[in-house]
Amino acid sequence: MASLELKPTLLRQASPLADPAVQRARLEAVELTDELDGDFDRHTARAGLHPLTATGVEVLQVNVGKVCNQTCAHCHVDAGPERRESMTAATAQRCLDLLAVTDIPTLDITGGAPELNPSFRRLVSGARELGRHVIDRCNLTILDTGPGADLPRFLADNRVEVVCSLPHYRRVSTDRQRGKGVFEASIDGLRKLNAVGYGREPDLRLVLVTNPVGAFLPAGQGSLEAEWKRELKRLHDVDFDALFTITNMPISRYLQWLERSGNLEAYLQRLVDAFNPTAVAGVMCRTTLSVGWDGRLFDCDFNQMLELTVAHGTPQHIDDLDPAGDSLVRLRERRIVTGRHCFGCTAGAGSSCGGALEG
Repeated sequence: MASLELKPTLLRQASPLADPAVQRARLEAVELTDELDGDFDRHTARAGLHPLTATGVEVLQVNVGKVCNQTCAHCHVDAGPERRESMTAATAQRCLDLLAVTDIPTLDITGGAPELNPSFRRLVSGARELGRHVIDRCNLTILDTGPGADLPRFLADNRVEVVCSLPHYRRVSTDRQRGKGVFEASIDGLRKLNAVGYGREPDLRLVLVTNPVGAFLPAGQGSLEAEWKRELKRLHDVDFDALFTITNMPISRYLQWLERSGNLEAYLQRLVDAFNPTAVAGVMCRTTLSVGWDGRLFDCDFNQMLELTVAHGTPQHIDDLDPAGDSLVRLRERRIVTGRHCFGCTAGAGSSCGGALEG
């Protein structure tokens, strides 16, 4: 088992940025040289897409908590080993109950390290019994721990799509962002997934997710995927199906890094200048409903971390959903709650949990 470098979370540091309200205020305070004053809603209005609304619920994304075996420098969750926020069995069952009375096709399980939640396997098996597609957002190093030793076989047996975070196919960039020892453990995790068929059998989909190490936008997803497939095979004999590029969201620990490195204003300006109206139409919040570890409802995982619950007039908690009433209809047609952080999903080629939105 590899030894991973752990850095203190914002909460452990007693940083003001541990408070989502402080994060929102910091972003709003940045002065931008933009004719629309860095107002996301004004940008979507000029693109003819205001107000931004949901078009349905195709993905139920469940964040089971902030407990993690890593403390990555870019983490928008501020997750770590000492965090205690974790979804209860009762709330996990409510998520399965919601799937059972709807036609939502996909359950997307995230964290923290979602596999550390006691209800993770029940969520997987329960959703598969309902015939739903399941995604596990895995940090790879969890497969190098005691609780994760048999996870590759469990995931393969349930035909779970595994989406794994890996900043780069070389050690220096990955360890710089995620801590010393992470790259080695990640490659070991990929080999374990390959060994049970992931990335090598057609029904065992293995996706890698990369986000920039510095204060810049991702390169083209298509060209990077070809490069990564070639280099990971050449260097480590690792196979995978697809590469997703994701733009770093200027919140939580990445926001702290931007402030400390003097990059906050320039990075936020870069996101605003790269606003892509075409990407807006495909942002994940329009087809995703996010459930927090405590059962509260959000438009996306980023809004969840900023404690921006779904719009007033729609159910605020999974316990408030009444399948016999119109609560689900209101959620499917709800107005999306936005802020300056949303420029992270609409810059350049666009960014979502499914990777770039264009090209």
